[in-house]
Amino acid sequence: MPFVNVKITRDGVTAEQKAQIVAEITMTLQRVLGKRPEHTHIVIDEVDPENWGYAGVLTTEYRQQQGSG
Repeated sequence: MPFVNVKITRDGVTAEQKAQIVAEITMTLQRVLGKRPEHTHIVIDEVDPENWGYAGVLTTEYRQQQGSG
């Protein structure tokens, strides 16, 4: 039973985009590993940008820096 956890920032991702992510990950697991789609679980966690950091800063700060450059 494959379980895939996808974490993305909460930035207006649509239900249609999430459905596409789930479908394509499921198809990849089926094609590459022979996993049955009905046994494949995909969870999408949306994280507020101010709760996600990289490059030593919060995502919101990083994006502000990139926008000012």
